[in-house]
Amino acid sequence: MSFKFENFRIWNQALDLSDEIDKIALAFPKHELYSLASQIKRAGDSIVLNIAEGSTLQTNKEFRRFLSMGNRSALEVVACLYIARRRKYIDIAAFENMYANTLVLPNKFRLL
Repeated sequence: MSFKFENFRIWNQALDLSDEIDKIALAFPKHELYSLASQIKRAGDSIVLNIAEGSTLQTNKEFRRFLSMGNRSALEVVACLYIARRRKYIDIAAFENMYANTLVLPNKFRLL
């Protein structure tokens, strides 16, 4: 048995992004553990969770609302990446990679 969201390519991509975010957040300074590291991890996880929650037993309108919330979480990830880059917690290569992977998500929300 599988849930509807498990078959969505976007959900799987969001899950991969969440794993990448978790890895980079581990490298943040300890003083960021309960602030920026926590914030970016929660935002990344929120993308995954909103897609899953909105996919089952919802009207199309309600599903789009959950996808919109996931989209806002993706934008929050991007903002956190900018902060991490500015504070030199991640290098430009990591920033550009994560930025590119996050940009994929909002565009695909419109395709579901």
